[in-house]
Amino acid sequence: MTPQSKQKSFVRNPAAADLVWDAMEALSEGIAVYDADNKLVTCNQRYVDMFPLISDLIDRGADWEDLLRAGAERGQYVDAIGRQEDWLKDRMTQGTPFNQTIEVELTSGIIYEAQFRRTRNNGFVVAITDMTERRKAQAVAREQKNILDTVLETSPMAVVMARLKDGRILYRSPVAITFLGDRQNALQHYESDKDRTDYIDALMQSKRVDDYRLNLRDAQGVLRASACWGRLVDFDGDTYVVTAIMDLSEQQEREALIRLVLEACPAPIQMTIAETGEVLFSSPETISLFGPADSAKVFYADAATRAAYLKQLQRDGSVTEFKAEYLDADNNRFWGAVSARLIRYNGKDVIVSHTRDLTNQMRIEAELAQQQDQLHQNEKMSAMGELLAGVAHELNNPLSIVVGHSLMLREDCTEPDVVRQVEKISHAAERCAKIVKTFLTMARQQPVKMHHVSINEIIQTAADVAGYGDPGEGVSIDCQLSADLPEIYADPDQITQVIINLLLNAEHALHSSGKGERIIVSTRATEDRKGVEILVEDDGPGIPENLRGRVFEPFFTTKDVGEGTGIGLALCHRIIQTHNGRISLTTGPMGGSVFKIFLPQAMASPDHLKEQAQHLSSNNPIRILILDDEEDVAELNAEILMRGGYQVDVFTQAEQAVESMRTQDYGLILSDLHMPETDGRGFYEIIKEEFPAMITKTGFVTGDTMGRSSQGFLKEAQRPCVEKPVSPKELRAFVNDILATAEQVQK
Repeated sequence: MTPQSKQKSFVRNPAAADLVWDAMEALSEGIAVYDADNKLVTCNQRYVDMFPLISDLIDRGADWEDLLRAGAERGQYVDAIGRQEDWLKDRMTQGTPFNQTIEVELTSGIIYEAQFRRTRNNGFVVAITDMTERRKAQAVAREQKNILDTVLETSPMAVVMARLKDGRILYRSPVAITFLGDRQNALQHYESDKDRTDYIDALMQSKRVDDYRLNLRDAQGVLRASACWGRLVDFDGDTYVVTAIMDLSEQQEREALIRLVLEACPAPIQMTIAETGEVLFSSPETISLFGPADSAKVFYADAATRAAYLKQLQRDGSVTEFKAEYLDADNNRFWGAVSARLIRYNGKDVIVSHTRDLTNQMRIEAELAQQQDQLHQNEKMSAMGELLAGVAHELNNPLSIVVGHSLMLREDCTEPDVVRQVEKISHAAERCAKIVKTFLTMARQQPVKMHHVSINEIIQTAADVAGYGDPGEGVSIDCQLSADLPEIYADPDQITQVIINLLLNAEHALHSSGKGERIIVSTRATEDRKGVEILVEDDGPGIPENLRGRVFEPFFTTKDVGEGTGIGLALCHRIIQTHNGRISLTTGPMGGSVFKIFLPQAMASPDHLKEQAQHLSSNNPIRILILDDEEDVAELNAEILMRGGYQVDVFTQAEQAVESMRTQDYGLILSDLHMPETDGRGFYEIIKEEFPAMITKTGFVTGDTMGRSSQGFLKEAQRPCVEKPVSPKELRAFVNDILATAEQVQK
């Protein structure tokens, strides 16, 4: 039997055809049958309704290509918009997609899925299914999945999904991989099996846990404090544990650091509950100040004070420098200032506060208030000092001439009558010069300026200054000065200030007490000859033994209010210390006070330096350049130095001096500071630029060291200076010191 004989032969039954047609009409899909010539044979109404823009053309005998073209031209297909011919060409070239499923999107937004099947007569059947709702559902599902993936991928928390029964990991977020590593089983995350068992037990009780704290191993195997939020879910026939994990290790480190900072903070800080006063946190400084306490209410000396403080805090949310009396750790009252902020913590109003002890501040404010009048007097004294300095400066140049010439006349004269007259002039001139220097000593306020000095000369000057005042009737100052003393290296002005202060204090003690009448200032060399001792002794009432240890403290004074500032002896102590010396107070044999000062000997002997300079001068006469706009002063200084064996050139203008330096070799330069054209600073800058080797051989002779400009320049230049009026002896010693020092530098 042939294959064809095996096929059943059906007799066409009109009733059966009607049944098939009814079935086609009942379908939700659109069905159409085309013959071998691509002509429409039949279709159901659903097929017609699916293409409303060309429904009028869908009829028996309609050509498949014509229907496609009409649909493209009438804007039925999304892909054909704007490219109808190309779209049709593509469709015709591809032919009928038999045994394929294609997707068609209409401009109405409807999406169809079309399936093509061949018929026996080489025609084809097309079935159209509306996929619009399904595609929307799929799009929504994809969007939801994308959102979920995005949330999981970007979440700062690690998310792990592991099977309940064995811990096998089904999913972990990127953060989980970074935090916990690429482990395949969640059991490896826990510190111990018991930790996981406890976690699962808690999860099983209510199917969820929140903020469950435990330690988990990170990617490097290090245990990290963590918080977990867990849920049980059913998936693919198994129960899984989905856990969101937050790494708390950094938070704990920050909290530990904050606590460490608070505990190490030098300020008293605390947290208390506003309503009850319960102490939540107290820094060590708070405990040190107030003592340990459970409630801040016990800190207040007056209970009503806290009520007022709390009322202001609740009204404004903060207080700054709330001043009140408090009780310290020993239950003693003290004044303090509290600054605080009100915050919410665990659902309660909590006060975060800082307390500042005002005891020292209030004491200082009281002392400053007492000294205000004295400071006003100091300002007036400062103004008077500037006036004295101006007068002294104007007298310096003429006094220099009078002093210098009178001393030289005394050296030259041999006739007794002339010598006697010259000595009177000399004594008067020296007295004027001493008065001028006294004025400068009283007015000077400048940093330490060290020189090789004779302590006896300083003491004599100080005694003269103190003698200008009114020590009281019957009070005398007696100087008992040793003749054989080593020279010291000191600031003569500051040491003079110390001696004057001690003398005036002694005078005040004698005068105010009415006891005693004598002040003795004595000097002596130490036994090892390494320094000198100065004693200022009086026969007054003395200072009680219990107060002697405090006399050098700042702002401590034994004088009545308004009469003393408590600064003088503290300043004396500081000055002596800066000179590497010592000052102390004892009781003398006369019953009064004895201030003893030790000052060390100078490092280099001035006599030795002088011998070096004289040796240089005698072996090779040195040429000295003097620059001073006061011609008489310049010639006087030149004559003094020429008598000492030096060759001297005098100039009154810096330009002339510079021209001479370019042709002459000078061993020393002496310059004034204030000159009308190029002053001492300008001359010094020229020396630095053109003759740098002469810097160490340059000194200044001037009548103005009080001005800020002069002081600033001398401090910057670090060159020696001697003040006018200067005696021949002082000038020669000044020159010898510079020459000897320059010689040592060259060696």
